[in-house]
Amino acid sequence: MTSSQPAPRPPRRRAPLRLFARGSFPESSRVGEILRAETTGGMLLIAGALVAIVWANTPWSDAYTALRDWTVGPAALHLDLSLGAWAADGLLAIFFFVAGLELKREFVAGDLRDVRRAALPVVAAVAGMTVPALVFVAVNLGAGGGLKGWAIPTATDIAFAVAILAVISTHLPSGLRTFLLTLAVVDDLLAITIIAVFYTSELHLLYLALAVVPIAVFGFLVQRRIHRGWLLMPLAFVAWTLVHASGVHATVAGVALAFTVPVLRRDGQDGAGLAEHLEHVVRPVSAGIAVPVFAFFAAGVTVGGLHGLAQALRDPIALGIVAGLVVGKTVGIAGSTWALATFTRADLDDELSWTDVIGMSMLAGIGFTVSLLIGELAYGTGSGRDDHVKVGVLIGSLVATVCAAAVLRTRNRAYRRICEMEEVDADADGIPDVFQRDGREEPGPA
Repeated sequence: MTSSQPAPRPPRRRAPLRLFARGSFPESSRVGEILRAETTGGMLLIAGALVAIVWANTPWSDAYTALRDWTVGPAALHLDLSLGAWAADGLLAIFFFVAGLELKREFVAGDLRDVRRAALPVVAAVAGMTVPALVFVAVNLGAGGGLKGWAIPTATDIAFAVAILAVISTHLPSGLRTFLLTLAVVDDLLAITIIAVFYTSELHLLYLALAVVPIAVFGFLVQRRIHRGWLLMPLAFVAWTLVHASGVHATVAGVALAFTVPVLRRDGQDGAGLAEHLEHVVRPVSAGIAVPVFAFFAAGVTVGGLHGLAQALRDPIALGIVAGLVVGKTVGIAGSTWALATFTRADLDDELSWTDVIGMSMLAGIGFTVSLLIGELAYGTGSGRDDHVKVGVLIGSLVATVCAAAVLRTRNRAYRRICEMEEVDADADGIPDVFQRDGREEPGPA
């Protein structure tokens, strides 16, 4: 006797994991908008660094040093800092606030809330920091105190990287753009964690405990969607001041404040939440002012001609930085991507090749902003070794730029074809056809 019950439906198979898939149209559009802003900031960053390098190698270099070391601020609050310190501790807190907002949004409402899609940039970021650190340590074993700078080649500078892409006229497909941005943001969070844990020389717990109060009030206000500047900015400054007084690097306050900001709208509808709103407001300040000004004060190194450059590059610290940025980043990111593809049986997106992965890994070797910051924390601003750090970061980033440009430009024709395809909207509904399936917006891989 046959059963009248319907046969059970076979379980739905999950779509195979595609590495560097383009994702959803809203996310792709948002990433493109962010990278356009970072391109402008990157151009200003490069300009600020070039002005500093040229000035520091002229007969008027003493004027540059005097400006960088000029002390301003109230001594009673322990804020009598040099302009260089204000740039490193204060302006970069704005940079890390934006990075914190971006990271939280990616994992709460972005494409990376899917654990499988988040795996690649997170694994690549961790490997892309671990391998350069190991390379630096290998070069500096027995170098006498040089190991303090192990974290210098671990950073990726997204603004510098996308500015280079603009200069070489390379338009990356949306999947690669999203990966590059997410990799850099995760990289920034790991970098600020390293700074807080490994580069805090003394800790004043009372000030650190007091910093929780303005951060909590800031969080209470933003959770209630109160975001008036005259309320939030004083609270942010008080939190920054207390974190600075605690001995923890003050940029940590920027990330802590960012993590209190809600991502989703209170009404539960789709659209920009408060985190995205604040990011739109603060990112131009970060990209257009904070990072370029820091680059101006941090990049000025007196090289001393070819002899001075050769002497600096004989220092294992500089060599370790160059090797870490150029070799370590490429091996770490490309190698971890290959391992992930091998062990999960995932494939690259159909339109991409391993040449793209290698080129992107080389591009991540541009470690300018945070690398310079860690170098100052490791060896001291203005010290001889700090100058060698700057030479190493500049040369390493330059070599990574040349290598990445050489590799990525070989794929320019393919990138142009993919970008043109991603703009085709035959049905004129405002959503490019490649992001749709059966007339609906395609949300990206399951």
